[in-house]
Amino acid sequence: MLPRLAYLTLCRAVQLLALLARGEAAKELEILVLRHQLAVLRRQVPRPRLEPPDPAAGLGVIGEEHRARVRRRDLLGGLLHEYRRAA
Repeated sequence: MLPRLAYLTLCRAVQLLALLARGEAAKELEILVLRHQLAVLRRQVPRPRLEPPDPAAGLGVIGEEHRARVRRRDLLGGLLHEYRRAA
């Protein structure tokens, strides 16, 4: 266990030193490459198509958000009522 922890700590320290030693141009190039990879991956994944059962699931989510909003409003209304009564 201890040798593994020491090895991982040493690896991370070396990675940190390598990162600090890299120049700004290398960091910019890495960002550019990662953005390109992300764009390629986004093109590969097709957009999901909504089927008849899917809108019903969406309405269920909207209904839950509405219920949460009503509960919050009722809670705030109750607090305001208590505040007004105490004042």
